[in-house]
Amino acid sequence: MGNLCMLGFLGLIAAMSPLSTDMYLPGLPELQADFGISASLAQLTLTMTMAGMAVGQVAGGPLADRYGRKGPLLFGMAGFMLISAACYMAENIYWFLAFRFGQGFCGAFGIVISRAIARDVRSGAAFLRFLAILMLIHGLAPVLAPVIGGQILLFLPWRGVFAVLTGIGLFLTVCTMIFRESLPKEKRIASIAGSFHSYVSLLHDRYFLGLCLVQCFVFGGFFSYLAGSSFLFQNVYGVSPQVFSFIFGAVGLGLMVVGTLPAKMAGSVEGVVMLKWSLITHLTGSILLLAGFLLSLPIWYTVPVLFLSITPMSVMGPTSTALALTKQAANAGSASALLGFFSMILGGACMPLVGIAGDHTAVPMGCLMIAGFALALFSFYRMVAPYHRRELSQKRKLPF
Repeated sequence: MGNLCMLGFLGLIAAMSPLSTDMYLPGLPELQADFGISASLAQLTLTMTMAGMAVGQVAGGPLADRYGRKGPLLFGMAGFMLISAACYMAENIYWFLAFRFGQGFCGAFGIVISRAIARDVRSGAAFLRFLAILMLIHGLAPVLAPVIGGQILLFLPWRGVFAVLTGIGLFLTVCTMIFRESLPKEKRIASIAGSFHSYVSLLHDRYFLGLCLVQCFVFGGFFSYLAGSSFLFQNVYGVSPQVFSFIFGAVGLGLMVVGTLPAKMAGSVEGVVMLKWSLITHLTGSILLLAGFLLSLPIWYTVPVLFLSITPMSVMGPTSTALALTKQAANAGSASALLGFFSMILGGACMPLVGIAGDHTAVPMGCLMIAGFALALFSFYRMVAPYHRRELSQKRKLPF
């Protein structure tokens, strides 16, 4: 598989999260009306997907380290295809919630294994550059997914989105069959038990755990935005599903453009420096966003401030992941799984809270975003930055 084909393939399988969530966000109010449920219960359909992705990555990482990348990935993509079809046919909200969990669980194999494959084929600054390009490709998904979802709703009810997801699952299943294994048998972990045991040592690594917490809290804020955005723009500002899809896609385009920075700056700017400033920007933007909600400022203020709040994700993601995985070559699958678990679990818990005050206010969304980004910055300064300060201090003591 050529380099460009590899990047495209990894970008697609890493895009399971935005494909599973962003594509049907424009239809969330329609889904709420169709099932006759509250806004919080509608947002719980997103939570179940995030919970499935969290658990699926914990399972998928060790399996990928033990049995190689191809077999577990094939299981995940085929399962995603079948369960997407089940979501399309679900007539009961509780069955739908169960299927959404399964969809997230299977899709998680693509997320975790894509990062492990990237670690298999690259290292050092090349790894950060490769990972940044990979996430740039991945960034197309949140740009295109809501726009496609909004256009589908012009012709089909919200269930049509899951028919499209079924087709995407079929395409990725076929691509996985063509993929050449990247982890030789001699480099695989000897047993599943040993692979799961690596979680213990990883969690005892303060530096690695700090980066996990950074991702945990940032994604908590980010998924609060995902859960509240459709209600913010459609219920508070009164725009149509199609206009919302274009606004959401524009923010996604910002994510993609900002995602070029880590690739361009890799080797000239330290990853930890890029990570620090991305977290500071996240927090600054979210404070301005909540101020706008409290003052009932118009949509022309909210949209650019959302750009400031959300787009640093494209810097935070590759830099924190590269820093975390660089020292974990032997356990790349398990380390990637833990990163994925932490990035999903809090986001899933935050999503129903966004609608706790009803579907005509965005204040809870703003509060959750500030809390998440502030805790991420705190974790960075307490657990990540000290390691790099010690490393810099030791370098200065070298005789050459």
